[in-house]
Amino acid sequence: MFPKWFSEWNRENPTDIFGPAIKIGVLGGAAFVAIMAVAWGNPFADQNMQTGPRGNGMSVTKYEAEITAADPTLADYYDEEPWIPEEGEELAKDIYENVQVLGDLTDANFNRLMNAMVNWVAPDEGCNYCHAGADDGEYADDDLYTKVVARSMIQMTQSINEDWDGHVNAVQENGVNCYTCHRGQNVPSEIWFKTTPVLEATEGWASIQNRATLISQSTSLPSDALEKYLLEYETIAVHDLESRVAGVPGQDDYPGIQHAERTYSLMNYFSNSLGVNCVFCHNSRAFYDPGQVTPQWGTASLGIAMVQELNNDWLVPLRDVYPEHRLGPKYADAPKAACKTCHKGYQRPLQGMNVIANWPELASTEPPVYE
Repeated sequence: MFPKWFSEWNRENPTDIFGPAIKIGVLGGAAFVAIMAVAWGNPFADQNMQTGPRGNGMSVTKYEAEITAADPTLADYYDEEPWIPEEGEELAKDIYENVQVLGDLTDANFNRLMNAMVNWVAPDEGCNYCHAGADDGEYADDDLYTKVVARSMIQMTQSINEDWDGHVNAVQENGVNCYTCHRGQNVPSEIWFKTTPVLEATEGWASIQNRATLISQSTSLPSDALEKYLLEYETIAVHDLESRVAGVPGQDDYPGIQHAERTYSLMNYFSNSLGVNCVFCHNSRAFYDPGQVTPQWGTASLGIAMVQELNNDWLVPLRDVYPEHRLGPKYADAPKAACKTCHKGYQRPLQGMNVIANWPELASTEPPVYE
């Protein structure tokens, strides 16, 4: 097709067309990425939240896309403003039979809260989830275990809002209600049961750790941290900082390395529950020094005490009320709560939404004050 002389000249004078083409492609691709980042935002941009003194790395870093992403359960939250009672209105305890809690509410607010609980806990089953005779207008019987449990959970929620204000309202008024844990499910996610020993073929420490379980966050850390610290009130501690301490670790008034490993297991659980890292509460250069912690450490400490009370005073005592299929698979123990039951991976449950503002009936054991 081309003259002979042209072909010979090309062979004698080769030209590198690939190098410039690659350079142009790389530069063009970089320009395209830069344009997209400016136009739509950098998907890898992050923000730092300072948790301690400046300059020591005490900050929590998160991608902006993660910060701005809404908790998917927020969309299904049911809310309704209370009805301001008029003087002389009849109360629920004077209208309905067997009203053991919430009896001081007016009829309108009593039914408003019952409707909310259906949406929060049993949106598919409706009133029948707790009331066997709902279809026939019979609500007084305690035939279903769910009604007995719900009554206790209402009292527990009032106790949380009334007695643990320093934890649930640490930053601003947030409070808790049924949806905080349930999120439209009959049984909240992230409840836990006893699992140890994980390996029955061994005894002691070998049967507790080095087995990936949900409670150990799928790590080799001990699987009994929630049981020991959030149920049995064991002291959270790590091994002594001094070397050659006299005595036997774990027995003579100072913790052993097993206690440290169990503590790391609990701390790892905390981190996953709130979506934060260690310096959210601690100064990483002095984990052992309570004088160098952040304010969040105090809030977390209250949370630990709160969960211990919830498990021992409210949840474990319901063990004999539950049917067999609601109990633990290994020890038939009652379902228990921990940080992730409410937080579900967020620093504040439901991203800090105030869930008690419209529900003063759940804020206290005292009759509600409507404004």
